[in-house]
Order: sequence, then structure tokens, then C-alpha cells
Amino acid sequence: MKPLPAPDAAPAEIDLLIRPEWIIPIEPAGITLSGHSLAINDGCIVALLPDAEALQRFRPQQTLDLPGQVLLPGLINLHTHAAMSLLRGYADDLALMRWLNERIWPAEARHATPDFVHAGTLLACAEMLRGGITTFNDMYFFPDAAASAARRLGMRAVLGIIAIEFPTRYAADADDYLAKGLAIRDALSGDPLLGFCLAPHAPYTVADKTFEKIATLAAQLEIPIHMHVHETLHEIEESLTLHGVRPIERLRRLGLLGPQLIAVHAVHLDAAEIDLLAHEGCHLAHCPTSNLKLGSGIPPMAAIEARGLNFGLGTDGAASNNRLDLFHEMRHAALLAKGASRNAEVLNAHATLRAATLGGASALGLDGKVGSLLPGKAADLCAVRLDEWLMQPCFDPASHLVYAAGREQVSHTWVAGKLVMTGGAPSQINIAELLDIAGLWHTRLAS
Repeated sequence: MKPLPAPDAAPAEIDLLIRPEWIIPIEPAGITLSGHSLAINDGCIVALLPDAEALQRFRPQQTLDLPGQVLLPGLINLHTHAAMSLLRGYADDLALMRWLNERIWPAEARHATPDFVHAGTLLACAEMLRGGITTFNDMYFFPDAAASAARRLGMRAVLGIIAIEFPTRYAADADDYLAKGLAIRDALSGDPLLGFCLAPHAPYTVADKTFEKIATLAAQLEIPIHMHVHETLHEIEESLTLHGVRPIERLRRLGLLGPQLIAVHAVHLDAAEIDLLAHEGCHLAHCPTSNLKLGSGIPPMAAIEARGLNFGLGTDGAASNNRLDLFHEMRHAALLAKGASRNAEVLNAHATLRAATLGGASALGLDGKVGSLLPGKAADLCAVRLDEWLMQPCFDPASHLVYAAGREQVSHTWVAGKLVMTGGAPSQINIAELLDIAGLWHTRLAS
């Protein structure tokens, strides 16, 4: 990255200068800028400064004017199963354990191969980029196949080194899952857009011995642990029967709680558990739409926000949400928090935007690289049109992003300064190919 030139120096050459109507940088918190430009070079943010000053200090190869649009950091999907886009609508209107036992796990036993994962992740990445999502945190089998799809579409991905006790087409047992995932991590360690998490599925599918090994690996490798926790009341009741304690207490005793833990869903938390997770520096992945669709419940987000417990937003997989759309998640998160707490002031628009960007980045340990528009960070960005007649009048762009706009208003998505979505379609794959992939797998799954 070139250093910012002194005000009296000759203009510095840069790759791109973006001049939108508004910029929401996320850091500093709670501000919306107008009359400002974002300067980008070598895939990184060089400066965020007033338009007139930007024109004096930089000589861009390209200037992109975006009147009526708001520029913000790329959204971060903190929890998904990307390949399950092939199972969208396949098992609707079932409770979680019936959904898993009767439909999802049998379908995966028959079909979850590297080809399935690659195809499903291609569809998922295209959908996410269309909606301004630039990073996703994945949990699924064959992470090398998912990595291949993400690399083709130019998307930033954090891939799960999954662990579960029962055999699948991918691995025979928990040790085999971990060994294969770690080998894939080693093979892909040089890719700047790829990272890895340890991804034990859930307390009810992972044994104590495996959890102890994961705690050791997380400390050695300094990578997050990404796990479903307290998603349903049934999970908690089962843990009390088998282990004598609730799942979070079991995880505490096994050394899993700490800044490395991303607790996914965390629907059923009591006050003491919220305090414990906050004290240990844990993070939450809040997936409001999936929680609603599976009938899991509504997390106590007002209490979580008040306690300062960091959280990001996730879509979960398309099989339990049906959309990989963080605009839906933002709206549902904000409205449910207000309705459940009977307090209209909780989880305001700027706090919700932070959860969809910097909150997810912090959970993944990527807050030094993405999640806000600070100079030196990667130019992971999205631009959203707020000038359509349906959106008028616009008094507050942050409010519009959370309560009025949708992914159909996203006009541009960049990852590391590269334009990966514009004109309503991803830049690195043809829509006809995506339709062919979806049609092929629909036929296979329907049979």
C-alpha cells in the first residue's frame, strides 16, 4: 500500500477512487459521511477523506461516482453451511431434530460428495456476493471443495475444520475429520482470502475427548472454534440428562470458553451464562431467521447487547433459512430484539450494521483486515442504491439499510479491491452455468 501523500505533494497514483452519496465506515461508530471519497490501491484502503481533498491528493486510474448510493464495508456472514444451498426448500416446516434426522442427514449420506459441496458453494457464493456479503464462515464437509468454489468467485472464506463423532462420506470418526481438515488448512495456507476455524458440530454430537483435543489445537494454532451451542431447549435437556450440566457449563469445564469461541445460535441463555460468555470474551453468531424458521426461539439480544458481548450475524444454511441474505438478518435481528425486550431503543440501526460487519470480523479475528473502512484494511466493500422511488424520502441511510433496503439494491461488491459483483450478477461466473448446476442437482435430489 502506498503511503498517504502530504497535502502539498504531487498527486499520488491509485487504482480507484469511489465517490458515493454517503459512506458508513463503521469505525468510528455511529457516523454517516457525505461528500467523502474512498481511495483504494493494491486492494487496500488508502484513505477516506472529503471529495475536494481526495481530488487534490490522488490521481486515480478509475473514478467511480455513485450518486444516491451508500458505501459500507462488505457484509460478513458469520455462520453458514454454504453447500446446503442445494437443499433450499428440501426439508421445510420441521423442528430441528426431525429436520436433521429425517431429511438432512439422510440426504447428506446419499449425496454429500466433493462435487455436491463445490456445486452448492458456487451457488452460495454467487448469492452472497449479490447481496453484498464478502466473507463467509463455513461449516461443512470437504472444505477443500468449498475453498475451490470461493476462490473461483473471488470471495473471502473462513472454512470449518469440522468434527463430529459419526462417519460420513468425508471421514470415519472425529480424529479423521480433524486430520483431514488440518491437512487441507496446511495445503491452502498461502491463499490470502482463505482462513480456517475448528468446527465441532455441537455439544450433542461431539465427545469430551474430542473437545479436549480441539481446545488444545485452538490454542496451538490460534484459530477460532465455531460451534452450534444452546440452539434448542431439547439440546439443553439432553445435556442435563447425560452430563448433569447445561452445554455451556460443560464447555467451560472442558476449556472451550474464551476469545476463540464463536457460539452459534445461543438462543437459550440465562443471565449467568451471558455474564460468563462476556467475561470469557466469547463471541456469538446470531442467526435470527433460521432460529425462527426452525422454531428454536428468540435469543435475549437486548441483554446480550447490554452486557457488551460481541456478536455477528449469520444466515445459517439455505436449507434452514432459504436465503443467504444479511439484509434479512439485519432486519429480523433489530426487530426481534425490540419486540422481545419491549424496548424500541435496543439494537439500533448503527449497532445492527456493526454486527453485520465489524462484529463478524472481530469474532473471526479479522478485525485488523476487514469489517470497517479504516486505511490499511482490505477494500472489501459493497454499495447500495437508496435512490429508487420506493426508498424515498431517505432521512438516514443507516436506517434505510436495516429497515428498508434489500439485497436487490446492492449495486457493487468488491473483495480486496476487485469488483466481484455488479449489474446484479457475479463477475466470475455465468448465470447460465449456475442455473445448469442448480437444475442438475435438483434432478438428483428429487429422485
